[in-house]
Amino acid sequence: MKKYIISIIKGDGIGPEIVNEAIKVLNTVSKTCGFSLEYKEYLMGGIAIDKTGIPLPNKTVKGVLNSDACLLGAIGGEKWDNLPNELKPERGLLKFREEMDVYANLRPVLIYDELVNASTLKPEVIEGVDIMIVRELLGCIYFGQPRENDGTKAFNTMAYTKPEIIRIGKKAFELAMERDKRLCSVDKANVLEVSQLWRSTMEELSLDYPEVKLSHMYVDNAAMQLVRNPKQFDVIVTGNIFGDILSDTASMVVGSIGLLPSASIGNKIAVYEPIHGSAPDIAGMGIANPIATIESAGMMLRYSLGEIEAANKINYAIKKALKDGYRTKDLAAFDAKKVVSTSEMGDIISNNTK
Repeated sequence: MKKYIISIIKGDGIGPEIVNEAIKVLNTVSKTCGFSLEYKEYLMGGIAIDKTGIPLPNKTVKGVLNSDACLLGAIGGEKWDNLPNELKPERGLLKFREEMDVYANLRPVLIYDELVNASTLKPEVIEGVDIMIVRELLGCIYFGQPRENDGTKAFNTMAYTKPEIIRIGKKAFELAMERDKRLCSVDKANVLEVSQLWRSTMEELSLDYPEVKLSHMYVDNAAMQLVRNPKQFDVIVTGNIFGDILSDTASMVVGSIGLLPSASIGNKIAVYEPIHGSAPDIAGMGIANPIATIESAGMMLRYSLGEIEAANKINYAIKKALKDGYRTKDLAAFDAKKVVSTSEMGDIISNNTK
């Protein structure tokens, strides 16, 4: 029997609740499909600050690097907002991504037929939407140096090297080849030199993928088009800050930020997490939507472990739960036959994988 070591970082706020439900589903589907999972839990974020004084302990980095994949909940919260920048939970997350060398963040945007009415957009606009957003994760303004805030003037540096653009571009083209062979590169090349390099590099790469139709779009227009006509997109590739914004925009096309998973993939250990935050205002109330985290676990099975059957079972189990009318509180207004708790939704999806 195959055995995999999965590192678990539950994090802050609703993180422990939603990760627990993902583990519940993983335990069931692994038994069904004939493999085993060993979990090793580590600290990062606010809870790590409280217990160790820093947002990313060395033990966490070493532990994750010795696992097959990492499942992450969510980190941060108002409790730690007033700490020095280097001690904030978010700095730990950025450092963690560097240590794992996860340069490509894959964010699928898929409309469930059962939740068409959950979107603020008209059903005819969103029915059939299936987008993959490929966000570069280790460069751009979040990592650029120099950066400073002296109280009267602040600045950050947006920067990309050509090799960084090439490696994320290749990943996006490869994904497009597996899908509908359409790739939209999003930038701001009309005003930013970094985007001009981005665009010219994408054009050069396109010569190696003649079957893929490459198009370009400015980020402001892309945000508008995601709301106006999301079905025009197949794969979107963009930089770190633009991808951060566009994927959150896409979450409302779907209807809830609690529905979107992500996979951060690179040269070491891949990290899987929902795109939403730690939502400390609802932590411990049992109302958080665990679906994005369970979907992230499904992506982990698919991309890191190669357990395709199990990943497909999770996708089916989620769809069946929604088709049967089960909804967490965030989706209660949309064709709900029964509003369930976080744990109950995990139980339902888990049972559907058997």
